[in-house]
Amino acid sequence: MKTGGQLIVEALEANGTDRIFCVPGESYLAVLDALHDSSIRTIVCRQEGGAAMMADCQGRLTGNPGICFVTRGPGATNASAGVHIAMQDSVPMILFIGQVASHAKEREAFQEVDYKRFFGDIAKWVVEIDDATRIPEFVTRAFSVATSGRPGPVVISLPEDMLTSEVEAPAALPHTPVETRPGEAELDAAQMLLANAKRPFVILGGTRWNEEAVAQMRVIAETWSLPVGCSFRRQMLFDHLHPNYAGDVGIGINPKLAERIKQADVVLLIGGRLGEMPSSDYTLLKSPYPDQALVHVHADAAELGRVY
Repeated sequence: MKTGGQLIVEALEANGTDRIFCVPGESYLAVLDALHDSSIRTIVCRQEGGAAMMADCQGRLTGNPGICFVTRGPGATNASAGVHIAMQDSVPMILFIGQVASHAKEREAFQEVDYKRFFGDIAKWVVEIDDATRIPEFVTRAFSVATSGRPGPVVISLPEDMLTSEVEAPAALPHTPVETRPGEAELDAAQMLLANAKRPFVILGGTRWNEEAVAQMRVIAETWSLPVGCSFRRQMLFDHLHPNYAGDVGIGINPKLAERIKQADVVLLIGGRLGEMPSSDYTLLKSPYPDQALVHVHADAAELGRVY
């Protein structure tokens, strides 16, 4: 028999978590007790917004979900800024929130908030645990959701009685990463477009890049003599001193670079969404129907055809 708090910490350990960021609160004391006996490093922060943004940075730098714990009510609302940033920037993150006990719900208990409604539009998935035996399932699924397709934040609400209950539950297993990739037919079509292009242009963005992918992109640009621009806040994806680097496709874009993109006959958009800021309010590529032929490469099929 283990407490819900112990099951959460064991599930974090099973999924490779080595540190968490938190502002301690009485609503998840059972988790803090379990962390005391764990090898996971607990970093105590001064304010929940900072804790959430530190978790965001952990996910941004490692590609694994950054983990944040906050208490209920204002603790959760303070953390919402970090959740929104993680969603907008496609960063894997899991926010655990202490919640009022199950018997007190729907009574406007002290600092009670409906987190599914509050976080529903700024997180990939929001769930509240109502059965402590399912904690390993929910935590492992949170890792899967946060890292699959377009990465992003997951929010898990933890009613206090779910954390103190002693239950028998299966041992948590690590999540299995799921990768997506284009098929041979799509690759052949993209190759044909590039081979016939007179004014191609490449825009790099998004997350899930690593050193190997960046190096491979440099070789592709050199092989095909492709001009490359980096999307908003993604300047690290291509060497700015490389002869194929064309510039920053972000806020205040160079007018000549903007005109070059508008006049391109093929745009290869890799990893990013080219939202409002990098698209100069959807003028570089017109939404929903760009003037240029667009090859959009993204890990999440839901992003393909969403804006362009």
